[in-house]
Amino acid sequence: MIAPHIHMPYHMIGHYLSFIIEHRINLELYFSSNTLDETDYSEIEKLLETLTYNPSFTIHAPFMDLSPGAVDSKIRAITIERFNQVFSFAEIIKPEVIVFHSGYEKWKYALKVDVWLENSLKTWKEFIKRAEELNTKIAIENIFEDEPGNLRLLMENLGSEFFGLCFDTGHFNLFSKTSLKEWLNQTKDYIFEFHLHDNNRTSDAHLAIGEGNFDFDTLFYEFKGNNVVYTIEGHTEQDVLKSLERLKKYTETK
Repeated sequence: MIAPHIHMPYHMIGHYLSFIIEHRINLELYFSSNTLDETDYSEIEKLLETLTYNPSFTIHAPFMDLSPGAVDSKIRAITIERFNQVFSFAEIIKPEVIVFHSGYEKWKYALKVDVWLENSLKTWKEFIKRAEELNTKIAIENIFEDEPGNLRLLMENLGSEFFGLCFDTGHFNLFSKTSLKEWLNQTKDYIFEFHLHDNNRTSDAHLAIGEGNFDFDTLFYEFKGNNVVYTIEGHTEQDVLKSLERLKKYTETK
């Protein structure tokens, strides 16, 4: 198992750089669309030189206003443009995984998952080729899904070892109407990465592991022995350190 990653917006790297170096942190770098436009390759290369302990990386792609399964062809074209920018940075960073959002919301698509799926397949087939070339994996994160059917359909139709899922504990806790065991039963074979944070089912609070009511015991029991990337999504240094410490309970017994 790769040591845990910490989710970090790229534009905040400078603020947390001493903390990152002190704790020799593996990073999931989040690039918003604005950050993609404001960052050049030389900055990325300088960051890699600064992190002399050779951390492992994952990338979180931009998602605001983007829709890889969009019905509007121009929206999908802009989404593809943004995702191509992410892959250009990935050529330098060499991430283990790149996390994307699916853009699917059942009410927005009037429950017509087939419409979303048809357009999604067009988008992702080209990016799977780029992922293979980079030897990195694409992981689609659950957001508003109250059950995993649309994500499972996407996995089944693409059928690539480079294309899978990122299971987000906080989003599951907030939105799912499906039990954790049933969700994992349907998706377990496709999961490359966990986003680990907690809440009390009232907001996406990004609390430390164990500070809310997500069932981490069941999650790690079901994945005992599986090789997935663990990414902590705490929003404060204190929550990150708490989560790292509490994660040991689950990882050191494997």
